Parts: sequence; structure tokens; C-alpha cells
Amino acid sequence: MKQLFSSLHQYYEEMISIRRYLHENPELSFHEVHTPAFIANYHRKLGLEVRERVGGRGVVATIRGSRPGKTVALRADFDALAIQEENDLPYKSKVDGVMHACGHDGHTATLLVLAKVLTEMRDQLQGNVVLIHQFAEEVAPGGAKPMIDDGCLEGVDIIFGTHLWAPTPLGDILVRNGAIMAAADRFEITIQGKGGHGAEPHHSVDAIVIASQFVTQLQNIVSRRLDPLKSAVISVGHFEAINPFNVIADKVELKGTVRTFDKEVQGLIEKEIELLLKSVCEGSHATYEYSFKRGYPPVVNHKKATQFIADIACNVPEVKNVIECPPFMIGEDFSYYLERVPGTFFITGAKNPNWEVAYPHHHARFNFDERAMLVAAKTLGMATLNYLNTSK
Repeated sequence: MKQLFSSLHQYYEEMISIRRYLHENPELSFHEVHTPAFIANYHRKLGLEVRERVGGRGVVATIRGSRPGKTVALRADFDALAIQEENDLPYKSKVDGVMHACGHDGHTATLLVLAKVLTEMRDQLQGNVVLIHQFAEEVAPGGAKPMIDDGCLEGVDIIFGTHLWAPTPLGDILVRNGAIMAAADRFEITIQGKGGHGAEPHHSVDAIVIASQFVTQLQNIVSRRLDPLKSAVISVGHFEAINPFNVIADKVELKGTVRTFDKEVQGLIEKEIELLLKSVCEGSHATYEYSFKRGYPPVVNHKKATQFIADIACNVPEVKNVIECPPFMIGEDFSYYLERVPGTFFITGAKNPNWEVAYPHHHARFNFDERAMLVAAKTLGMATLNYLNTSK
């Protein structure tokens, strides 16, 4: 592994440069144009086989080893978020209202430079490496499924992915066998009442009061309808009634998310939301519209692949701790890859030890310690080399 490590250190400044260029030039999910072109051009300069527009806007590059063998896939996402950056950085986003606030710029830079190093080492590869650069992870239906449908996993024996994680200290690697991230679903509700004068509520059906009652009672589904040994989250993130201050609202729009790990729990919550909504509205003489949109399934890691990564990470010099973590309620469409082939998705700690505050992902002041990219590249690189050169 000396060559892998020394080469990654040699190209570390390039990794930083790529990450900062991407950070300055973010693109929203399903609107990525320049980012996939940049990625494809980088791989072509390495002399790799490159497919563009995979599943829509994805890029897939392949490193073919000098000898036949297994095929490892490595995945990085490259879309940004609709957030106005508040960081005062020399590489601050140049795009108004768009920001890399989740580390995808770092994921891409990590994989590009790792591809460069593995290409230089291909005479040592017994098998192939497929580099999956995925668009639109942040917005369902996401980019993973259409890329899979377009053949990005053809011939792949195992897949590895990682997420740079700002709340977790630099030097920590988090792994988990089984479900590590939740199914992420979305619901949308319109409650229709009858508007009227604010001084005469008895002539109206107040949609705001009805919606408020519904939101308050919604949490009873988790606390009273669900087995307490099973996990779920229901959150209303959007509550809107566009109305003057002295007019009783005739309509309220609600939007929210449901996070679960279990299909039965997922189905139960979908039904219970409507049962509650129906009873609240009928009891208040209102009507409603309800839609429940299933998003990404849970990310369920495979046991052997997870243990394999845990063992590899223990031998990365910069890794201080390999920790079995509890599951996260966040969603990730890496789940679709793991439904098709064995693999694992792990967390690479990216919190600078000198930072008093590590802003969370999707925050306007999000950032991460760039040294985490080197840790991720070493872990993924070691895993690739060990798997290809020891598998039969």
C-alpha cells in the first residue's frame, strides 16, 4: 500500500484544488451540466473508458487492470443544494442561492484523485474498477436508480461508498451492518375550509385551526400507534396559509417527511396519517387532499462488506477509531445500489478538531476538514486493492 498512500499524498493538493473549484461552481440536482463535463474530461485525460449521460446526467469511468478478476464499484455524488452560502471563504460559492452544503464536492474530488492513483497502479490490479459519479442524490427520485437502469452496475461484484461527515471527528470511521440510513418519504396535504372575516369565525371553517390540531396530534402516531421498539420520525416542515391578518384562512398547505427502517412501519404510518387527517377534517367540516410519496428505501449494508471495510480502515494510518454506529434517520439513494449488489456505505469523520462549532449538513455555513478526503481515499483505495487482489 506504500505506493497508494504516497501517491495520494503527492496529489493531495490537487484533490483540494478540485474540491474548491467544485465548491465555487455548484449545480443543483437534475440541472448538472458543467460538473459532469468536468468529471468526464478528467477521466478522459487519464485514458479511461468514459460513459456520459448515464441515466440522465451521470458519468461512469472504468479502470481495467492488467489481469482479469473481480470488479469493484466506487460511487461519489456531485449535486449541490438550493442554499445561499454564508461562509466567508476564498472559494465561496459563485452561484447565487446554490451551495455544496453536504460534502458532495469532497466526494467527487476524492474519487477523481483516487482514480488517478489507481490508474497509475493498474499493472497491479487483478480486475476492474468502475467509478460511478452520480447526479441528483439530494432530490428524489434521485440519480442512482436511473443510472442502475442504464447499466452502471453491469459486471460489478461489490460496491463501496462513503459520506464525509462534518459532525464526526476527523480520524473516525463509522460503520454499521444492516440498516445505516432510513427510508425517506414525503407527504403533502391540503386542508380546505371556508374563509371569512376574522371577527366572525362562526361563519367560517378555519383551516389554520384545523391544520394546527392535525399537526399537534400527528406525533401520537409515533408515540401511541407504533411499537416503541421500532423507530420512526414524522416531521412537518412546511405550513402555509397565504392570508391577510384579519381574514380566516380557507386553505392550508402542509408538507413533511417520514423516516422509517421497516416496511410495515412505513405502511402503517402512511395509512395512519390519512386516518387522522380524515377524522380531524370531518369533525371540523373541512375537506382535504393527501398524497404520500415514497422516496429512497433504507440503506442496508451487507455484513461481509461492512466487516471488510472495518478491517481495512483499522490499517489506515490517519484513522484513530473504527466505530459501529447507530443508524441515522437521514436518507440516501445509495440504497438502490445495495439492493442490486453486495457492498457497504460508511461514514468518514470530517470535523476539524480545532473547530468549536461544526455546522450540520444542509446548513448555510457547512464546511468540513479537507483532510477527511485523504482518509476516505486511502480507505476506499485500500479496500479496492485488497478486494481485487485477494478475491477468487
